[in-house]
Amino acid sequence: MLQVNYIRENREKVLERLSVRNFKQPELVDEIIKIDEERRSTQTSLDGISAEANAAAKQIGDLMRTGKKEEAEAIKAQTASHKENIKNLTEKLNELETAQFNLVVQLPNLPYDLVPKGSTAEENEVVYVHGAPAELPTKALPHWELAAKYDIIDFELGVKITGAGFPVYKGKGARLQRALINFFLDHATEAGYKEMQVPHLVNAASGFGTGQLPDKEGQMYHSTVDDLYLIPTAEVPVTNLYRDVIVKEEDLPIKNTAYTPCFRREAGSYGAHVRGLNRLHQFDKVEVVQITHPDKSYETLEEMSKYVQSLLQELGLHYRVLRLCGGDMGFTSAMTYDMEVWSAAQERWLEVSSVSNFETYQANRLKLRFKGKEGKAQLAHSLNGSALALPRIVASILENYQTENGIKIPEALVKYTGFDIID
Repeated sequence: MLQVNYIRENREKVLERLSVRNFKQPELVDEIIKIDEERRSTQTSLDGISAEANAAAKQIGDLMRTGKKEEAEAIKAQTASHKENIKNLTEKLNELETAQFNLVVQLPNLPYDLVPKGSTAEENEVVYVHGAPAELPTKALPHWELAAKYDIIDFELGVKITGAGFPVYKGKGARLQRALINFFLDHATEAGYKEMQVPHLVNAASGFGTGQLPDKEGQMYHSTVDDLYLIPTAEVPVTNLYRDVIVKEEDLPIKNTAYTPCFRREAGSYGAHVRGLNRLHQFDKVEVVQITHPDKSYETLEEMSKYVQSLLQELGLHYRVLRLCGGDMGFTSAMTYDMEVWSAAQERWLEVSSVSNFETYQANRLKLRFKGKEGKAQLAHSLNGSALALPRIVASILENYQTENGIKIPEALVKYTGFDIID
């Protein structure tokens, strides 16, 4: 959530950065500023009358104690309207604050200066490409056919149990999943991230804190009886560990990692591009989250991007890094890198990770602050990244490591799987 004082003091910059996102409601900025002017004026009036009322009450008390009852009653009569005025101004102030809040939460984060302008994925900027496409045998198969051939993932059984988008992993497919989770967690721990085990359901306050609510209700599974939401990513519970917390500057950066299943409704997702593991309603992911000093968050973003890339390199996958354009970024992000792995069998890029800097956007919602040497509390910066999401990594391994005799396991995973080929 943007800070109102920043919007008020930097109107032109706010409008310019929102245009990078192709934001369709720029008029909200002036509405927020107008309400804020009225809110501040009302607050000034309320403070003035409250001060007068407090002074009068003290004067009346002093007069009564000294036996000057008539003078006290006269002042009481003169200030009789204060109570009603305070009540009315307080109600007006509450209404203005609610109206302002309802508008501010509709504004997305402002894109960082390096974010290119654009509205579609085709306008994202390719900043790095690693490796070359795998050389596959003739008549190479996409992963959903490989899954059936080797009986390691059963999509139809998932449909029977739950519905489309909930696959069942079997045998070496299930062991590959577990191996990847442990591989990612071990590497995160070695990189200085503290492993956390967090709830898979969160309350609405947590969803608001990281920006999923009120923006993404339609993508989340909602347990209405208890008013709890199944998490779309571990980012939500892990970042909310620090909601309403003031951390010490010397404790920054705070680095956490967590494995969780993730749940996304993905309403309206159809077609060949979502076939197999390409898009699921339930999937596994290891997440990394950092809370940093504002002066170091973009340095941290680069560090996190390189860390995710190191995992892809260990797995021997051909990938590229994109800097997302304004129109393709998430609502809460100030800058995002996407990592995409090339699927030679599908002949398309598959997104496997997003690494984002939210600057103070989440911290303002979370009231996540740190106290510097001067003793003044200020908002921290929050970042998160997929490190990594499993479905498309599994798809990429199956497709890019297929041979005529079976699917080889990347060397870095063999000690985790206990086998070196799926046949």
